[in-house]
Amino acid sequence: MAQPRPPFHITIPIYPGVDLLDVAAPVELFSWMAEAWKARATTITLAAEHLTPLKTRDGLTLTPQRQFADYADAAAPQPQTHLLWVPGGAPDVLRKLMRGGPYLDFLKAQSAGADHVSSVCEGALLLAAAGLLDGYRATTHWAFIPCLQQFPAIKVADGFPRYVIDGNRITGGGISSGLDEALAIVAHVAGQDIAKHVQMITQYFPDPPFEQTIVPATHCPLQA
Repeated sequence: MAQPRPPFHITIPIYPGVDLLDVAAPVELFSWMAEAWKARATTITLAAEHLTPLKTRDGLTLTPQRQFADYADAAAPQPQTHLLWVPGGAPDVLRKLMRGGPYLDFLKAQSAGADHVSSVCEGALLLAAAGLLDGYRATTHWAFIPCLQQFPAIKVADGFPRYVIDGNRITGGGISSGLDEALAIVAHVAGQDIAKHVQMITQYFPDPPFEQTIVPATHCPLQA
């Protein structure tokens, strides 16, 4: 009798000022994947430096389920992350996080053994600051592309793609792009049939009320 596959662990490291949809979109779609994917159990964990509830950029409150230190606790280590999903957030918080510290250290540690390292929106800048996009093609929120271009080792994708896959690095465009990106990840991880099921059950058939054209940004919003 075949042994069951180990659970697929998804970790989303959050911080004060994080964009709500950057977290809620993947949690919603991955939770439907978890329900439909019978071949492998799935866990989704919100991790943070501390377990203290934190406010999103939108003002709602998220409560972390694990703290970063738990993953390094030799006595009771957390399971290895298979999919790391890094969300974007408020520019003033991003500036601080990008300087280094526990958040970037956590990204480096978890990405080392992860099957997939992903980001949405300005989360790509956090991966970039950690050196985790060096040599990869990537994208970010259209307004922050000039920021990503400041990392010479990163191949910034042309145009404004909803998401970019390069090896085991997956980066998404601005905020709502995380829906498309998460579905693409579901297809890659669990198969197209499950991804189609998730798309159908969530009725994800975008039909925006306005046709708009993105004008390329010329200035990095993180710079004064």
